Amino acid sequence: MSPWRVIAVQAAVGVVVALLGGLIAGRGEVMWSLLYGAATVVVPGALMARGMTSRLSSMSPGASAVSFMSWEFVKIGVSLAMLVVAGKIVQPLVWPALLVGLVVGIKVYWVALLWRGRKKN
Repeated sequence: MSPWRVIAVQAAVGVVVALLGGLIAGRGEVMWSLLYGAATVVVPGALMARGMTSRLSSMSPGASAVSFMSWEFVKIGVSLAMLVVAGKIVQPLVWPALLVGLVVGIKVYWVALLWRGRKKN
């Protein structure tokens, strides 16, 4: 499965959850917090996907391993940085909603693994 497809599904699920959360709560800050939570998964994931699909990372098995570790550190760093500045970007921030958006985005990885497993059988 293409990493770009997983990123696209994460983004779509994040937007849907944010819209539903905003409608249910009736508050715009909940919607923006949910969306930002999903973005803390999507943006770093897209950076990693971009790095891992470059020609440099597929040159040799050793280069692939080093590239994977490097991009994973970038992904973690960008995620943490986005969480640190969340309160300044989303005003007012609803932390539980942000965390729900984050968890929903992460769970898309598990759904992608299930899709991949079913196609092989």
